[in-house]
Amino acid sequence: MKQFNFLLVMLFLLLPEALQATEYPISFIDSSGQDITVNRPGRVVSLVPSITEMLLRIGAGDTVVGTTYHPALPPDSVHSLEGIAGKELVGGFFSPDLDRVAALQPDVIFYADLQKDVPIRFRDKATLIQLSARSIAESFDHLKLLGRIFSRNGEAAEIIAEEKRQLAVIASKIAKIPEEKKQRTIRLMGRDKLMTPGDDSFQNEYIRAAGGIAPQFGKNGNIISVDLDQWQEFNPQVIYGCGDVSQTIPILDQPGWRDVDAVRNKRFFFFPCELTCRAATHPGYFTSWLAARIYGDEFSAEGNFVLPEQVVSRVPLKIGLDYLQQAEIIAADIKDFRHKTVALTFKHPMQVVSTLEGQRSGITTVANHYMPPPSWWLGHEQGLAPLRKFSQRALGFTDDSTAMLFTGANMDNLVVVKKQFRGMEVTALVTAGVKSNAMRMSADTGSFYEPDTLRKNKNPGTINILLLSNMQLSPRAMTRALITATEAKSAALQDLDIRSTFSPAMNQASGTGTDNIIVVQGAGNSIDSSGGHTKMGELMARAVYEGVQQAVLRQNGLQAARSIFQRLKERKISLHTICKPYATQEKAKALRKQMEIILLQPQYASFLKSIMAISDDYEKGLVDDLSSVDLWCQTVAKQIAGGEMTVEVKDVENLPKVLAKGLSALLAGALEKLARN
Repeated sequence: MKQFNFLLVMLFLLLPEALQATEYPISFIDSSGQDITVNRPGRVVSLVPSITEMLLRIGAGDTVVGTTYHPALPPDSVHSLEGIAGKELVGGFFSPDLDRVAALQPDVIFYADLQKDVPIRFRDKATLIQLSARSIAESFDHLKLLGRIFSRNGEAAEIIAEEKRQLAVIASKIAKIPEEKKQRTIRLMGRDKLMTPGDDSFQNEYIRAAGGIAPQFGKNGNIISVDLDQWQEFNPQVIYGCGDVSQTIPILDQPGWRDVDAVRNKRFFFFPCELTCRAATHPGYFTSWLAARIYGDEFSAEGNFVLPEQVVSRVPLKIGLDYLQQAEIIAADIKDFRHKTVALTFKHPMQVVSTLEGQRSGITTVANHYMPPPSWWLGHEQGLAPLRKFSQRALGFTDDSTAMLFTGANMDNLVVVKKQFRGMEVTALVTAGVKSNAMRMSADTGSFYEPDTLRKNKNPGTINILLLSNMQLSPRAMTRALITATEAKSAALQDLDIRSTFSPAMNQASGTGTDNIIVVQGAGNSIDSSGGHTKMGELMARAVYEGVQQAVLRQNGLQAARSIFQRLKERKISLHTICKPYATQEKAKALRKQMEIILLQPQYASFLKSIMAISDDYEKGLVDDLSSVDLWCQTVAKQIAGGEMTVEVKDVENLPKVLAKGLSALLAGALEKLARN
């Protein structure tokens, strides 16, 4: 009830502004102090990922014609990840290709202060807007402003209300923690040299909103350096960074730097960079996640919950099977965080086969349950049985008649696919997250050893499938469907070139290591086989294949036709890293920019994509002679350079052989071109 009243208050406060119709032109002062007057934009180039995120979230993505290659939305976002597909890429945030921007003929360009060449080039050619949020409140102001500019007032107000709701919940939870238990928390930004946000950064505001004690080093700015004395005096109890959880921070292995509580106690957490590095549309979401990691024990304690455990909404799903009594997505507050569940309730008890729970009978409900990131470690620490128990209690399910799956993929990204042949019908309900623990079975190591009770599997990525038919499947057909669905899932991942999280340069993923399927018995004509040679098996495979590909797009924004920059990132290949050995710091920057310009050209992007495919086949032993690859690489290097080569570049180190050759060819051409200019 408290939460319901809070939402009513928020809507009451925001509703008048949300209902206002935008009147043009709109005048305002941007972050650079410019007086701006603008009519509704028709063609927008956003050179700032946080602004791109805001535009997509409020539903203005149709006006965006160009962006940088950096991710526009964080993982788990449910807002228009598909909407960024097909936008023209104009380079990176630090050095966008202004010729490409000009070719798009934008009427509005959103740019950042460090992009000094943008106002020089486009001052009289487009409306230039700089919006740089230095606080959570300012990010909300910018969101409101964009809502006005693009006639999306209601959408902006709805986002703000939800983020403020989450911030209010965390503030209530933090208030229950004694001051002496508050944790000194720092956001680490350096690798070889220790860097952190300045005292005035929104990133330190995130720490304070999450109940942490943020450092105060007496310096302002987006990024500042910290010396050893400051580091040891602050003595952080929690350190967090952004990016890949497997990365190492060399400086924290050094004497003095490693002698702080956070390093001694191994309290070092990683989050998506799209959340930590922006003040955009997810401050409440990220603050909740950060607070839950800092105060996991306190947030798990029964006496510290602030919201009633209850269902807050039910949204019906249209499935169209006679034996279904209802199908719905249920949102519920469980342990103070918003969980979502797709639940299918049958008119009569049925048998199911579940890869999580085995074969079960007397089932009246099958469900796929989403736990949001703040709840991941709370639930995992307790284990599967308690997780199932408190989830079913909140949803009103009973254990003996319910078969459940669990996932970290948001249920708002659920995909429902139906395939038919004559009177036969198959429906697959799929959620998929592949960015955190995708793996290739037979190649990657299984790190969880069941007898070792001290180890916990904390990998949230999962592909879950509920498989139903309008026929009655025999026990044999139900169990055979597991193979059919698994083969289709792996084929979908292979055709998308989803990479293993653990060996991305070498291997495509075959699954995530925590995938699960429930096959429902169904009702109707009897079916005794669901293998690949049967029509039932074909329909199952087609539904699962399409469902997995669509779900990966919705959850992670990955599709086959994604950019070469994304493909490199998935292999953990950084242009900054591969350029570094070939030039001084200043020349490395120019080299990186040249590489970006090269890879923005379709012929060279396709060359590298082809090299990636050949590399995979070479590592499998399907290709054994690389002489034609060597000739191709030499030709491409000469094309980029505009003539014969005088620069010789050794193959990039620590990469598969073919991939190293391809990248080295691009680097050689880029270096030759820079030398001639």
